[in-house]
This record gives sequence, structure tokens and C-alpha cells, in this order.
Amino acid sequence: MTTATTSAPPPVPPALKLLRLKFRLLAAVSTTAAFQSAWRLFTTPRRLPVKAWEAAALAEASRFEVAFGQGQLVAYEWNPAGACTVLLVHGWEHRASFWGALAQGLAAAGYRVVAFDGPAHGASSGRRTTLPLFGAAIQAVADAVGPIWGVVAHSFGAAATAGLPVYFNGGQLLPRLVLLSVPGSTPAVFGRFAELLQLPAKVAARLVEFAEARHGRTAESYSLTQVGHQVPAERALLLHDRADETIPFQEAEAIARSWPGLDFRPTQGLGHNRIMRDPTVLQQVVEFLGEG
Repeated sequence: MTTATTSAPPPVPPALKLLRLKFRLLAAVSTTAAFQSAWRLFTTPRRLPVKAWEAAALAEASRFEVAFGQGQLVAYEWNPAGACTVLLVHGWEHRASFWGALAQGLAAAGYRVVAFDGPAHGASSGRRTTLPLFGAAIQAVADAVGPIWGVVAHSFGAAATAGLPVYFNGGQLLPRLVLLSVPGSTPAVFGRFAELLQLPAKVAARLVEFAEARHGRTAESYSLTQVGHQVPAERALLLHDRADETIPFQEAEAIARSWPGLDFRPTQGLGHNRIMRDPTVLQQVVEFLGEG
């Protein structure tokens, strides 16, 4: 006879414990103060230390800038002589160099490849950003480097691309769209943030209310379960890992159910980020972009 055991939950990092204590104390004093601090944290991406392989990822790219608001977006181009342009859009707290493997693979397949650092990310201007602001940055880069044959977008960047949505090539249908590890429900993103910090219900509700009032539309209106089938793309591919530790796989299944014609391909064992550089995924993306 064997006794079934369950693994203990991972220990809570000390920094997260302090954040939870901070918000608990702030909320006890003022819901408004706690909300303001939470909103600032929610919209402020960390600029993570540069990894050793990032320089190699950009070694074959040329850097340029695109004006955006009062600053600029830093962008990179691989294989400028490529016949068709593919735009790569990174996710939260990533940057253009995180696309190294895919950018180089697409360039080797003959595409002109463009990637950029989103607002408040990488070398681009800004300290804070939101989904609509990120979407406006995608629009600015697309307008500057178009026409665009295909877009490959990951996580937060995929949500901004398809959830707004962004319009490419003067409003014409985008020939190919590839989404990786994208959230299906925008309210669920707020919910996971609130759960992580153990925010009181009143503070969590203020976050959603403020975002909706600021942008003039409901949080749910950005969800791909609501707008996916309206995204202006001729063909769309969704890849999402069954073991994604950031965005539950069930959200990808919900997107697929609500989006007729979507090519949905689950992956296994890649998690949320490795899907960006997996050779099998790269092969599927290249084939999908070239189909038809």
C-alpha cells in the first residue's frame, strides 16, 4: 500500500510578503491610497537585467527609432531585403531581444523581421504603460514599417494586438496573425493581480472601475473570448501550452470556442515563455506564415 502525498505550495518570496503587508496596511487606512499604489504597480513594468544571450540576438539586427508621444520606441530590423514583413510584439516585462531565436529563424526563412521595445520596456521611453497605450505603440510601429504580412505576438502584447484590436495596412485584413500564450479574459488578469497581492475586494474593484472609466470601455470588451472573431486578420493561429504557469490553458480553450476559424494548437511542456523559442513552434510559425 502506498500513501498519496501532495506537494507543498512553493514558499512565498519575502518581497511578495512585504507587498501584501503594505497593501493590507494601506487598505486599512484608505481604500483610495491602496488603489492608487496598486494601480501604479499594475502599470509599471520592471526593466529586468539584460541576459547574456540578448546581445547575440540583436547582433544581426539594425536599430532604429519610431516617434511615439513625447518620446520614442526603439525597434530592430532583421533581413531588410526580405520580401514580406513580419512584426514581432513582445509581452509584459520583455523586450525585442527576447524574440532572438524566432527573429533569426524568420529572417533565415526569407522574411523581413521587425521587433520593438514597447513603451516603458527595454530601451524605449516611459516608465508606465497600459494595454491601450501598448496597442497604440504597436499601431505606430506598424504604420512606420508597413505593409505588414504577419504579426507574431506574445502574452500581453498579443492581448494588445488582438484585444483592441490594432489595424494594419490601412485597415485592410492582416494576412497572418500568430498569438502565443495570450490571456482570454481581461477581468481575469485583474483578478490574478489582486489575488497575488491579496488585495481587499474594494481595492480590486477600484482597479477595474478606474481602468474602465479612463479608457471608456469595459474590461471585458478587450477579452479575446469576446472580440477574437472580430479581429481583422485573414487567418489566425493560437499556440498555448497546457502547463502555462501564467495564463491558464482553459483561457486558450475558451478563445478557441468563441473564435470560428481560429487554428488552435496546444503545446506541451513549454510553459509561458519557452514557447517563444521552441524549434517546433518556430517551424509551425514559419509554415503558417507561408501558407496560402
